[in-house]
Amino acid sequence: MKTELEAAAIYKILSTNDNNLERAKIFEDLYRSEMRHAAKWAALIDVDARNLKPNFITAKAIYIRLFSKVFGVTKIIPWLSKIEAKEIKLYANDEYGRDIADEEIKHARILSELSNPSAGTKESFHRYSNSGSLRAAVLGINDGLISNFCLILGMVGGSLATGNSDFIVVAGLAGLAAGSLSMAAGEYISMRSQKEIFQHQLEIEKFELTYWPEEELEELILIYRAKGLAEETARKTAEGIMKSPETALDTMAKEELGLNPNDLGSEWGSALSSLVAFSVGAFIPLVPFLFSTNSTSIYMSMLLTAIALMLVGGMLANISARNILFGSMRMLAVGGFSAIVTYGIGYGIGNFISQ
Repeated sequence: MKTELEAAAIYKILSTNDNNLERAKIFEDLYRSEMRHAAKWAALIDVDARNLKPNFITAKAIYIRLFSKVFGVTKIIPWLSKIEAKEIKLYANDEYGRDIADEEIKHARILSELSNPSAGTKESFHRYSNSGSLRAAVLGINDGLISNFCLILGMVGGSLATGNSDFIVVAGLAGLAAGSLSMAAGEYISMRSQKEIFQHQLEIEKFELTYWPEEELEELILIYRAKGLAEETARKTAEGIMKSPETALDTMAKEELGLNPNDLGSEWGSALSSLVAFSVGAFIPLVPFLFSTNSTSIYMSMLLTAIALMLVGGMLANISARNILFGSMRMLAVGGFSAIVTYGIGYGIGNFISQ
């Protein structure tokens, strides 16, 4: 309850100090929301909610009052978003605070919109989707290349020290199998967990829309006002959306919670992408050793891996609209450094064993 009263004081301070009248109204509404949260906690411990007052005498509230006066309200909003995020974690683990946690998620979303009103808009000219399969494939190739090349070079270093190179291919194939299966399993569990969390949040939102439609309407109005819409326009837009339960649920999920089912790929697709991609990446440095284990194979493995690393680095740079040459060289440098360290470790262990 102390946390809510402090948060209420902070929003009240910001509503007073903000010269932007529309934003000041939003802070005022957030202040009222925090006072409602405090009243819920008060009811649990048999405290009269009528006696509750925002707590202005805290270090955080005093700091925000001074900071917002000197530097402006907009400078403090990103920090407030982090505070709300911490409160979400706090309430999510409390049996009595889970419904409040959901409201704190909405507060964080509103603050995010105030900080960057255009952040929620996704332009149609984005070149790549945020699907899990593409991400899993690119990361899988990269992981396979670096991890198995490092493993093979470590075995090469050990073989040079001991004079026994019989286990290089076996180690490479074992690394390929273990790594690809581990990547696939991890990606499946990760994507599945994301979907389960998404579904849980949707169920909470559906419950709130069913039993507290007026509160949800006000929350949606707040978000649209934070995006820059006039209060009347925001209200008309929100009321139109709330007429359809399906549209309301979809909109609330996207606008309040930042959830979009299109952002999640298939867990099986991601797992398969990871397995295949890691296998391909891990197989590249192994190819020369399938024919021979002499020094030529080592140099060929280095060459093939270097080319592959540069291609992957260039592809990642292209996806993120960065300099392709820089991305290629950076990936080559990271992979090369990892390989040198692993080779040195393998050589050192090999020397130790052979003594």
